[in-house]
Amino acid sequence: MSTSISTAVFPVAGLGSRFLPATKATPKEMLPVVDKPLIQYAVEEAVEAGITKMIFVTGRNKRAIEDHFDVAYELETELAQKQKTDLLDVARSVAPDGVHFVFVRQSEALGLGHAILCAKPLISDGAFAVLLADDLIKGEVGVTKQLIDARADANYPVVGLQKIDISQSRSYGIIEPGRAVGAHVMTSRLVEKPAPESAPSNLAVVGRYILPFEIFEFIERLDPGAGSEIQLTDALNNMAMRDGVLGVAFEGTRFDCGSKSGYLEASVTYGLEHPETGERLRAYLKGLKL
Repeated sequence: MSTSISTAVFPVAGLGSRFLPATKATPKEMLPVVDKPLIQYAVEEAVEAGITKMIFVTGRNKRAIEDHFDVAYELETELAQKQKTDLLDVARSVAPDGVHFVFVRQSEALGLGHAILCAKPLISDGAFAVLLADDLIKGEVGVTKQLIDARADANYPVVGLQKIDISQSRSYGIIEPGRAVGAHVMTSRLVEKPAPESAPSNLAVVGRYILPFEIFEFIERLDPGAGSEIQLTDALNNMAMRDGVLGVAFEGTRFDCGSKSGYLEASVTYGLEHPETGERLRAYLKGLKL
């Protein structure tokens, strides 16, 4: 299915405090899962969906992300001189031909909604994707492409959904399910970080969105919400009450790499499938006395 969506926004200004001291000088999005940083997995997912413009909303101490997607002349020259063509191809594949990388600063940590608003001057009047690199999602088809295909030519927002244990509701935006749309669900109400007893369902919004350009108008009218931040969920809720928001229960396995346990689970899963590490890691795990 063709799509007119060519832009993705990556909010990467967060401090990553849950991974201190590793993230004291290294962006959490640059933490590697085997041999790729988290942000590269997210960019590759966007490229698979046909997206060619990548906008990164950064903050202080995030220069490593910009450097990662830049040309490393010294490295490439040395690899070429030593005829390490395989490694040279790997280094060059980080930034595919025809894909453009743009960076803008979020000067204050005012929430996800505010981070997305920072990208507004760089987006033309059209829909765009938002990917949170903390959510590493493994599937045969990337989640961003799944959301774009589900949206088709409609102009309402689309969010990725996952069932959670209701005790975890304070960590997510939660939808109130409405009418079915094929295999998906339309909602007219979203709540940011509700208490378990007041959560409208166990369907949580995870880090993948397709948003119409109009979302910026709704964000600009928001007052601070949960955590005294400008919450994207609040803007989506206001859009949902008017037109609805489509929720897509995506196919794939999500690893919450914003948590230590999720990050370790991702590292083991991807490590077992990696051609250089899989066999040895599998043997090591079998030998553990758990």
